[in-house]
Formats: sequence, structure tokens, C-alpha cells
Amino acid sequence: HITLPLALMFEDVAVAATNFSFYDCSAVQALEVAAPCRACVGSLWPCHWCPQSSRCVSGEHCPEGEGTVYSAQEVDVQVRGPGACPRVEGLAGPLLVPVGWESRLALRVRNLQHFGSLPASYHCWLELPGELRRLPASLEEMAGDVGLIYCQAQQFRPSMAQQELPVPIYVTRGKSQRLDNAHTLHVTLYDCAVGRPDCSRCQAANGSLGCVWCSHGQPTCRYGPLCPPGAVELLCPTPSIDTIEPLTGPPEGGLALTIWGSNLGRDLAEVQDAVKVAGRPCSPEPSLYRTSARIVCVTSPAPNGTTGPIQVAIKNRPPGISTQHFTYQDPILLSLSPRWGPQAGGTRLTIHGQHLQTGGSIRAFVGGQPCPIREPVCPEAIVCHTMSQASPGEAVVRVVFGHAQRTLLTSPFQYTANPQLAAAEPSVSFRGGGRLIRVRGTGLDVAERPLLSVWLEAAAEVQAAGAQPQDPTPRRSCGAPAAAPQACIQLEGGLLQCSTVCSVNSSSLLLCQSPAVPDGAHPRRVFFSLDGVHVDFASASGGQDFLYQPNPRLAPLSREEPTRPYRLKPGNVLDVEGQGLNLGISKEEVRVHIGDGECLVKTLTLTHLYCEPPSRAPQPANGSGTLPQFVVQMGNVRLALGPVQYETEPALSAFPVEAQVGLGLGAAVLIAAVLLLTLMYRHKSKQALRDYQKVLVQLENLEIGVGDQCRKEFTDLMTEMTDLSSDLEASGIPFLDYHTYAERVFFPGHGGCPRQPALEGPGEEGRRGPVRQGLTQLSNLLNSKLFLLTLIHTLEEQPGFSQRDRCHVASLLSLALHGKLEYLTDIMRTLLSDLAAHYVHKNPKLMLRRTETMVEKLLTNWLSICLYAFLKEVAGEPLYVLLRAIQYQVDKGPVDAVTGKAKRTLNDSRLLREDVEFRPLTLMVLVGPRAGGAAGSSAAQRVPARVLDTDTITQVKEKVLDQVYKGTPFSQRPSVHALDLEWRSGLAGHLTLSDEDLTSVTQNHWKRLNTLQHYKVPDGATVGLIPQLHNGGAVSQSLAQNCPSGENIPMLEDAEEGGVRLWHLVKASDELEGAKARRSSLRERERERARAKAIPEIYLTRLLSMKGTLQKFVDDTFQAILSVNRPVPIAVKYLFDFLDELAEKHGIEDPETLHIWKTNSLLLRFWVNALKNPRLIFDVRVSDNVDAILAVIAQTFIDSCTVSEHKVGRDSPVNKLLYAREIPRYKQMVERYYSDIRQSSPASYQEMNSALAELSGNYTSAPHCLEALQELYNHIHRYYDQIISALEEDPVGQKMQLACRLQQVAALVENKVTDL
Repeated sequence: HITLPLALMFEDVAVAATNFSFYDCSAVQALEVAAPCRACVGSLWPCHWCPQSSRCVSGEHCPEGEGTVYSAQEVDVQVRGPGACPRVEGLAGPLLVPVGWESRLALRVRNLQHFGSLPASYHCWLELPGELRRLPASLEEMAGDVGLIYCQAQQFRPSMAQQELPVPIYVTRGKSQRLDNAHTLHVTLYDCAVGRPDCSRCQAANGSLGCVWCSHGQPTCRYGPLCPPGAVELLCPTPSIDTIEPLTGPPEGGLALTIWGSNLGRDLAEVQDAVKVAGRPCSPEPSLYRTSARIVCVTSPAPNGTTGPIQVAIKNRPPGISTQHFTYQDPILLSLSPRWGPQAGGTRLTIHGQHLQTGGSIRAFVGGQPCPIREPVCPEAIVCHTMSQASPGEAVVRVVFGHAQRTLLTSPFQYTANPQLAAAEPSVSFRGGGRLIRVRGTGLDVAERPLLSVWLEAAAEVQAAGAQPQDPTPRRSCGAPAAAPQACIQLEGGLLQCSTVCSVNSSSLLLCQSPAVPDGAHPRRVFFSLDGVHVDFASASGGQDFLYQPNPRLAPLSREEPTRPYRLKPGNVLDVEGQGLNLGISKEEVRVHIGDGECLVKTLTLTHLYCEPPSRAPQPANGSGTLPQFVVQMGNVRLALGPVQYETEPALSAFPVEAQVGLGLGAAVLIAAVLLLTLMYRHKSKQALRDYQKVLVQLENLEIGVGDQCRKEFTDLMTEMTDLSSDLEASGIPFLDYHTYAERVFFPGHGGCPRQPALEGPGEEGRRGPVRQGLTQLSNLLNSKLFLLTLIHTLEEQPGFSQRDRCHVASLLSLALHGKLEYLTDIMRTLLSDLAAHYVHKNPKLMLRRTETMVEKLLTNWLSICLYAFLKEVAGEPLYVLLRAIQYQVDKGPVDAVTGKAKRTLNDSRLLREDVEFRPLTLMVLVGPRAGGAAGSSAAQRVPARVLDTDTITQVKEKVLDQVYKGTPFSQRPSVHALDLEWRSGLAGHLTLSDEDLTSVTQNHWKRLNTLQHYKVPDGATVGLIPQLHNGGAVSQSLAQNCPSGENIPMLEDAEEGGVRLWHLVKASDELEGAKARRSSLRERERERARAKAIPEIYLTRLLSMKGTLQKFVDDTFQAILSVNRPVPIAVKYLFDFLDELAEKHGIEDPETLHIWKTNSLLLRFWVNALKNPRLIFDVRVSDNVDAILAVIAQTFIDSCTVSEHKVGRDSPVNKLLYAREIPRYKQMVERYYSDIRQSSPASYQEMNSALAELSGNYTSAPHCLEALQELYNHIHRYYDQIISALEEDPVGQKMQLACRLQQVAALVENKVTDL
């Protein structure tokens, strides 16, 4: 049927609605094949059944002369509903039919009178497997509406032998009229031979089946009438025992013994007392008995060593005796290995003993916990795996053999505290694995089998090639050695696990090799498994994830002809080129062999390996060929680069001496002539390469030498930075507010105050209104893109418009249009397009190199606006921490207050080379409302401050202020020149300290600044800061004002005997005096410059120590700038996409040019400025020494951004030498940064505009633009006529009356009378 909604509508209004169903009675009868009449008259619809024609009709009656069975819904009719249908009610007999015996089936039927007296044939249908069998049938008896139908007698042999088979049966009348089945009807066919293979099971069959054991022919179980009378066996044969298990058991008995065989009894009663094991009774277990086939009995106790067969004696029959013997044996536990393990469990515990393979059910326990046995039990060993324990302690080991128990009391298992992992390094490896990982911690020797494992996500083909599904625990058979663990196994969920076994060096050190990772697999988790303790690598290494790098690639030694041997001259250093050589290994771990000799690795960089070969030709290894092979081993990665042939000196010939001399002279002349030209050409390049190699080797050796010092310094610095982090959580990083930040970036060098004072003076009060109105009209005029572009182009064309003026006007425009950043961005895009078109015809690599045009300054300001949030949220913190780390390191060593040179620095020009003795002191600074009182005042709080005894008083005051006001921005602190330092001792001892006073030491016109050492201030002394009450120490104040950071230059002071010069730690060189400088010759000055350039190794060691200590903080800052593991700001993506568009538009395909554009536009333009000038971002004090160090770091960042290869030599600047080994890695970071941005989804114009609109709205405190418009008009006024002419010459500008609108602005601002 189908039901549809039916509605009566009046126009669009439904008056009435209902559901209306359409049905088909002829289809209803097909709903139930086994009972079509019942389906018809029992349906929901008024359908009737016509029995003679087997039709289901609706509404109308059956053909005349044919009875009708009406629908059950009819009320006034007697013959209605399913009960009136002609049907088969069930089987009259038999229900069980033996296979192979002729049987006649009878069925009860009802309501066949509806067919009338018409003769018809009946058939029985049986649905046998694979066959529908039809049997003729006859209706033989009919009493009222009930009758019997008999099917023709038939033998049934199903195609498939089954013990019992239910066969559905139904009856048809005539050709196709099927009688309803009142319910599911089936007859059961059974076969005595199936499932009853022996006599006992045959005789145990249900008696109603009539099965007997027949010895006729092949003895088998048959239906009784099918067996000849004399062949029926009433007694079964002797029991037969096939196997028994187990074959051993404990003397206590109680073991469940399983006996398999045949004719083992017809029921449990027959075997109740029939079983004996080695002559001892064995009680059958009723629930486990299987007729004739299996007996499970429980053994009785017997003396140790008792042995014998199993007997089963069924009544009236001889006993069955097994060929196997059962032995009573006593299992003995002797020892454990290992004797201890972690309380987390997972230890593979081996229990040693004798006769341990006793019984079939063996269970082990350690204390109260089960110890699962996962390997075959051997006679002398049981291997189980411990479970976790709540707490450490001893646990007794016991083993249960069936119902017998054995306990090992002499050597209990010791649960120890779980191993703790404190450090793991290194954290990177090649995919080939094999790199040695050192794991440090406590209790590492308690693990029986420590592993380093990695889980991998791999494609199906990688999994198929890499591993087979296997239990991670290797199994072994008795007597065989333990199987080596498979390198990679497949886990559930499609993961691949690759593992290596670690070796225990000591309780505090594990040595693991990184597992090899198949190509195409992605590591998901790297972890250590110490028995039941699983620790992620990142947790063990302090948060550093383990990283897999691609395997290194090395070029053959003979690049031109790889098949030919490489000719090596003894004494030369071998240079091997490749890619990614130091990404996953260090120099010390690389092994290079030439045959059976070793080539000592001197230097390893990203692309080069330098090694020193043996002085004599080594022998080939393992007889491989005639020449030794050059083999590089990096962990598991083994690279053979070809054979090596040593060049040897030719043997002296037998020529006469005169011939040798003549030949030698001729050859010498010829060779000299040829080589002279080539040597002159190649000398410089080879010398540079050798210098580069030697410098790298020397630098590496120096860095190794200062390694211990760096580690100690780094530990102290990390402790300080941890304290800083806790302070920052309370006070926060002292970022400048956006207003100050924007002014300092837009107007550097102007003190952050670019605007002119407002109109003042008599008569000007009345002009403020017109001027403000004029500036507002100028602001509206700037919103015209044509006007703004014309204004910019016109100003830039003027010869008197300097570069300083261009930057100033660009910043004024940035302020004036700050509230319309989308418009400012559009202007910048247009100007950048014009700039690109200009440089493409000249040299495109020079674009954006400097800030010579207004658009370049606009770009700088635009980036500063867009990246302010990124600075505060991401990059600001590591940059601030770097700044504080530098300041802390500088303050730990002496700094000369006069020359400004420091012992701890990265800048060689600021290095204090003299060895100055100093001692660190800790002063207790009184802070609080009563700090100016007595030293013993309880109201004043004491704050410790670290200083040096060689510090001047001003330096001490600066360090004290940094400690007391460490959470306060620098601008909100008191000035160091407004306070005096007072040393307090006891209740009344107060002494004011100053840089200069009457106690200052003067000798030979040299006056030394006072220090804590001069005043003999002891460690732990109490000091206080008090306001200055007098103007003493004028020279010291003037010094400080000239150099606010406290690092001053020498000054002259008038005195009676001439000028007195100040000094602090070292006296300035006499050569600074003008007279001596004039007397020195040009050659002497050149020699002095050369000596200064060649910095001695001891000073270079100091610089390297400082560099190594700060290395982590420099790395963190560079990673934050280059968005490592972070999304890139949308402004950067938008800018780089635009530069890509410009390159594509102008047909620039050189990737180096695009790299330079991106570097000049962002990294060098914005980030280098931020690195060199942290005062643009933070409200902090930055000393000259910190500035000098930041300049070195910024120069390193600049070198990392260049495309050309970075090489250093003897004459390279020291700052380039310092970071020579790190710059290739930083270059990779920059390349990856650009690559990640290129591959990320593009930033749409709409997304950028949305972000700009949000920035415009967020910075509501942006600098006010009215004063900026006033200054902008001053620049317009300078070139007023030229701007008016340019606007009048433009046709579109004429239509928009731009010149006229500018004249109106001039009239209002300058009170001009125009011709308007």
C-alpha cells in the first residue's frame, strides 16, 4: 500500500486534511508465502480469499459457485478470518525419520471443504539441502472439517551427512494452490552413524532413535532395522586410550588429568571408579566428562617418583591401558633472576628450579600479585612478567602446580622504586638510527630489559615491508637461546613500533641507540620502556621532543668519475661534500675508515666533512678489493664513497746522474712555466678554503675547551632566568604602550616627539579655529588616492627634499592615516608596485635594500603596526629574556666605567683585555618607608643585591636600583644621579659613598674613581639609597650625564699642574694623546691596527665562553622571530604573497632575488632593528656593553639571511668567527621559514582588510594626527607651487578640483588670500 496526504484547499487555505491510503489485495497475499490465505484475510485492508482460484480480492465476491473466506474485519459473516483458511495443522507422524529407511509421512489438515467436491491431486514438498523433493499424497480421511493427508513412502538420503536435519514440509493442491501452514512445519531426519564413531557413544544415544552398534561389515552405528539380527553388539569393546595430559604431577595429587580415547563409557556411572593412574585411584570430574571420548579426573597423592600407565576398567570388560606413563615428581624452586625490578612491574622474571614442567596448570605469583606466564614452561625455568606493586619492598615468589604450591623463601623478589629519568641527550637522529643516546637518572639498573621505542604512522606498503604482526615480547623454546627482538613490530590500530635494547652502564646512566625508522613513516611518539615504566622522551629531556632528520647524503670522492679511485696525497685533509651532514649527529660520533685505518674527523658542517687520513696507505678491510674503501659511518647509516689510492713518491731510476740532472732541469723549467700561471690563478681560492677549514677546526677545539665553563655559567644563568620568570608572572614584561612604541619607531632619533608645538602667542588664539578647519580639510584631501600619490611623487622629485625629509613625511602620513589602515595598505601596494617597476629595469636585487624612498619607510611603519601584537604575545618574551641574560652576564664581570670595556662581552672592541682581580659581594639594601633611619630599623626591608668590589659607586647604585625596582619600568624608577649611596654600620655609623671625594687617589695626573674596594666595604654590608642633599661630586655627575649607562670616556680636569685624567680599572693608552699620535708614523699605525685585528686566542676564548652561555637564549629568540612551530602573522603572509605576485608580474624567476626582497622587507627592515634597539619595544635600561653585544647578535642574524655561502678566514671579523658554526643552521631556519610561508594557504585581501580594520579599532590610543597634519602641511608649504602645478596638470585631478581644494586648505592654515 501507499499512503498520501489529502487536503481540501480554498485557494491557499487548507479547509480539511487527512492521509489517504491506496492498497492492492493481489499484492497482499505475497507478503506471506507459507500462508497466503492468512496474509490476505488477516491484513489491515478488507481483502477476501477465494480458495479454489487462490486469489485475494477486494470488495467483490469470489466467482459464482466458489466459497469465500472473508476478511477478519467483516462482522456479520461466519466464514472469516485466518481460522477459516484451508491449512495444514501439523504432522500426525512420524516426527523423526531415520536416513535410509522407507518412511510414510501423515499430516493433519483442516477446512478443505471450501474446495467443494471437485477432484484434485495433492503433493507433499520437502525442502532438502540442495533439492526440493515432491511426493504424491492422498487425502484419505475427512471427519467434518478435519482430515489426514498421507505422503508416499520414501527413503531419504541427504547430500550432506548430519546427525539431525530439520526439513521444512508443505502441501499443495492441484498445480499451484498452496495450503497454509498453521505454523512452521518440519520433519527431522537423523543418521545414527554421524557423531557416534564408537560403540559407547552409539549405545548412549536416545532410545527413541533406535540406534544399535552393528558389527556387520565395517562396525558402525546404524538404525536397528538396518542391521542384520545376528550382527547387533550388546557389549562394547575394551576402552582405548590415545593420549593423556599432562604426563607429570605433584606428589600431593589434586591434578586434573585429561584422558582422550574411545569407548570410555556410555555415561559417568560406568567410569566413576574405573580410572587408576600409576596404580592410584583417579576421581572423574562430572562436569568435564564427554561420553566415550574424554575423562578428566583428579589424581590422588602418591610418593615422589611413582610412575605407571593409566588404566580405565569398564564393567564386564577388560581394562584399557595407556602406552604413555604418568610420573609423580616434586617441583623444586631454586633461584630468581633478576632479584629485583621496578614497582611498576613489567620485569621479565625467570624462576630457576627442577621438575618445573609439572602438571598442566602452572601459575606464578610474586607476593599477592599474579605473574603471568607468557612463554612455554621448561623443566628448569619458568619465565613470567611481574605486575605493578603499590609500594617498594620484598615479595615472596610462589608457583602453584594444580593444587600444589611451592614457595621460594630463601630469595624473595625485591620491588624497588621506579627508575627516574632526569636527562636524555642528544634529541635528534638520522632516520637510519644507531645514534648513541645517553639517558641519565636514578635507579636505571633495576630494569631487566630497557628499551628505546618509537611509534610510527606508516602507509600499508611500509608496514608490510617493515614488520609482521608479533607480540612485542620475544618468545623462545626450551633449550634454545632467547630470540633477538624484532626491529619493528606491528601494533593494533595500524601503528608500527620500532625498538632498540639499551645497555645499562650504571644505576645513573643508560646507553641507548636510536631505532631506525623506515622511509615514509611518521614518528608519533618516542619513549623509554624500563620494564613497566614508560617515559616519553620529551619528559626525560626536559621538554625537548625527539626529532628524526633525513639520512645524510654524501657525494663520491671522485665527483667527475665515481668509478675511478680517488687519488690522495699524504698529509692532505680530505674534504667530503654532502647534504644534511650534521643534522642528526655530532663530529665526535662520526667514524670514517679508509680500509682498516681511521680518518680522524676534524670538522663537520651541514655540507662538508673534513677528516685527516692516515699518513700511510692502510690495507683493504676484509680483503675487499686491492684498494682500501672510503667508508663513512654515521650511526647505522653506512656510506661507501669509493676506493682511495695513495700517491707515492716514484722510485729513483737507473739513469746516470748527468741524465737525471738534465732531465730534472728541463722538467723543472717546463713545469715552472705551466704551473706559474695556474698557481697564480688558484692560489687565493685554495688559500681561502684552507684557511676556512683550519679556522673551523680551531674554533671547534676552542669551544670544546671552554665547554665546562660554559655549562657552569649556563647553569647559573638558567637559575637566574627561572627567578626572572617567576618575577615576570607577577609584574609582567615592561612593554612600551602602543603610543610610545609607535612614536619611537616612526621617529627614531627625535626623542619620540616629532610634532611642533601648537600655535601660541598674542593674536593666535583667534586663528586656532580656521587652522583646525584647514587641517581637517587636509585630512579629507589625503583620503583621495590621486592626491596622495601625486603629493608623494612630487615631493620625491624635488632635489632639496632629503632622505631625512622623506622618512619624516612617510611617518607623518602613517600617523595621519592610522585610523584608515586599509587605505594606507592600498597606497603602500601601489607605491611598491611602482618601485618594483623602477628597479626591474636596473638591478632588482637592490630593491628595498635601504630606506631611500617614502614607500620604504611606509613599509617599515606598516610592519611595526601589524606586528605589535606578535611582539607582545610571541617574540617579546624571548627577546626580553635574552636582554636580561646579557645584562646579567655582563654584570658578573668587571666593567671599566671610563673606557666602557667589559670582561664579559661578545664584541671584541669592547673587551677588557687586562686581567683584573675582582670579588663578588652581596650588599643588604634597606628598602621601605624608614630606610633612611638607623641600620637596625625593623620597619625597613632588606633586599640582597649582587655587586663586585671593583664597581664604582655609580655602578653599584645602578645594580642596586635594578634589584630594588626589578618589577618597575625604567621610566618610573628614580634617577641614579638623584640618589646617594650610604654605607651603614651599627646604629650611628653612616658614610656617604661617591665616585670622587677627598679620599680619591691621585698619582701622576691620574685620578682613580672610588670603588667598594677603595672604601673597604665588606661582604654582607648594609647600604641605603638617600636623596642627594648637596651638589658634591660635580665631575662624577657630568661624567654620568654624558654617558647615562655609567660607562664614561676619559675627561680632562683643570688643575694647578695641568690636566688630571680619570681612570677606573685600567689607564687609557698614552697613544690617545694627540701629540704622540701625531709623532707616530703611518707604518707604525698600520702595524698597531694589524695587532688589534689579530685577537689573541686567550681573548677569543673569553668571547666564546660568553657566546656559549648565551647560545640557548639566542636560539630561542631566532626561533620566535622565525615562527618555529607557530602560525605566521597574517601581515607577513600577505606581504610575501604580494612580493611573489610582483616577481611573477615582472617575470622574475630567480629565487635569489625573491629571497633578497623578502629579507630586505621584513627580517632586515623590522627584526634587525628590534634586535639592535630593544628600547623601541621595552621600557628598560640598556647599557653600552649590552648594545655592543646586541649588535653582534644582530649582525649574525643579518649574515643568516644572506644567500651567499658564509665562509670565514684569518682576516674575518671576530663576530663572524664566533658564530661561524651556527650561521649555516640559522640559514636553514630562514629558508624553512620562507618555504613554510610559501606553502601555507594564501591570505586573502578580505582577511587582511578585516585584520587591518581590527587593528585600526584596537589602537584607539594611537597618536593624535592633528599635530602630524600641521607638520605635514609645513612640508607641503615648502613645495606648494610644484604640488599645485602637478595637480593642475593631471586631467583627473582637474575634474576632482584637487588643486582648488589644496588652495582652500592653504587659505585657512596660512590666512592666505587666494583667487578663489
